[in-house]
Amino acid sequence: MAEPTAASSAPSTVWSDLRHVALGNGLTVAALAVLALIVVLGLIGPAIAPWDPLASSASLTLKPPSLPHPFGTDALGRDILSRVIVAARLDLLMAFGAVVLSFAVGTALGAVAGYVGGAVDQIVGRVMDTIMAFPLFVLAMGIVAALGNSVGNIVIATAVINLPFYVRFARAEVNVRRDQTYVEAARMGGNGPARILIVHIVPNILPAMMVQASLNLGWAILNAAGLSFIGLGVKPPTPEWGIMVSEGASYIFSGEWWTFTFPGLALVTAVFCFNLVGDGLRDVIDPRRRT
Repeated sequence: MAEPTAASSAPSTVWSDLRHVALGNGLTVAALAVLALIVVLGLIGPAIAPWDPLASSASLTLKPPSLPHPFGTDALGRDILSRVIVAARLDLLMAFGAVVLSFAVGTALGAVAGYVGGAVDQIVGRVMDTIMAFPLFVLAMGIVAALGNSVGNIVIATAVINLPFYVRFARAEVNVRRDQTYVEAARMGGNGPARILIVHIVPNILPAMMVQASLNLGWAILNAAGLSFIGLGVKPPTPEWGIMVSEGASYIFSGEWWTFTFPGLALVTAVFCFNLVGDGLRDVIDPRRRT
């Protein structure tokens, strides 16, 4: 009778933590709702965009916000609202792709380095130190400039600059757990190093790693937009928030504020919501860090 009670207490504890965070921090719930809306726009954006995001019109150039065009139009007469909505898919795709790639590779490298130690740990550590020796955005610029400014290369560059965070985090967590009692019991039970890592250690560090991933999503979007802003991102006329801010920046002093304001607000909102949701997840995973 004791085992079912213990097993059923774990989900109830998770739900109580979620309820505590939701009731104590309404801002996190609001951020999660806005983030869900952005994800939905990314999934169905092209289907619900009121205008063709690539269609230009000489008679509609730089029109201020109006009822037909709530966000106004750009220098080529394209509807900014439609472009902002459609751009959500590409920005989220690049961010999720980069974070998934760096998460998978970084967790694997960090777990192996932390468990094996020795020369493997030294080699992995020095490679990560080499990456972090460069200013990360400058390193991303160099990678994209060398490989070419395509979506795939932007994902690779963003994953590379985020890789050291996951490697170091996973290495530290595995290094702490590799000599604990349950690992020793698994080792004495005949489990090999690979099985111990995959079955017993890595699942215990995944919740904390997921918090790091949620926080990195915002920075991944910002990095991709920054590369597009300086001309190293995806190529125009593809709708992308960084490109739209870059194109609208040239009209700051002429008064066409809407050309850069609305894409910039979309970018800021996405990054802000990812950071707030990451803080909420951290509170659920580690209640001691609640404030």
